[in-house]
Amino acid sequence: MRLLLVEDDPLLGDGLQAGLRQGGYTVDWLRDAASADAALASGHYEIMVLDLGLPDRSGLTVLGKLRRQGNDLPVLILTARDAVEDRVKGLDSGADDYMLKPFDLDELNARLRALLRRHSGRAENRIVHGDITLQPDSHAVTFKGEAIELTPREYTLLQLLLEGSGRVMSRSHLEESLYSWEGEVESNAIEVYIHHLRKKFGSDLIRTVRGVGYIIDPVVKP
Repeated sequence: MRLLLVEDDPLLGDGLQAGLRQGGYTVDWLRDAASADAALASGHYEIMVLDLGLPDRSGLTVLGKLRRQGNDLPVLILTARDAVEDRVKGLDSGADDYMLKPFDLDELNARLRALLRRHSGRAENRIVHGDITLQPDSHAVTFKGEAIELTPREYTLLQLLLEGSGRVMSRSHLEESLYSWEGEVESNAIEVYIHHLRKKFGSDLIRTVRGVGYIIDPVVKP
């Protein structure tokens, strides 16, 4: 899952980036509103963590512009502004959640999982698709009741395709979700991960739509 972190404090940003990566996110870290606007205009993200006290202007301007464009990207405001009126203004401006500094990293990760769950329309934390079960909180995966070991990127790719079940995802979209700006993308990386997932879960799980991308078809209930 590709996450945009907008935070101007270098120590906090560095720690957040490391902690969020441990939580399984591909993180792009920016320090000002102008850079955030540019990244949102040119890249694809699953979620954003946004500070309000940015050096060039308030993070609320980034949020307001995003919502005026009709972008429903889940946004969690992470700020030291603890006044009730600030929280109300943040939520009314389009934020999906509002969390105060200092904070607990485990709680932040749990809130992000909840936002992604609601955004995808799931009522429960786990993702179930036929014989496959994913637990986003622990990254545990089972297939026909047996635990399956996946690399972080294999897990992220499987989660993306399962949450988008019934929708074709392009190779470029999947690459953007798996790699940050700092990550070097090998030309056949997505194909290699797809091959590994097919070996572990069956060749018919992920269908190739030639010239378009990949899709996991919805489970047909009897």
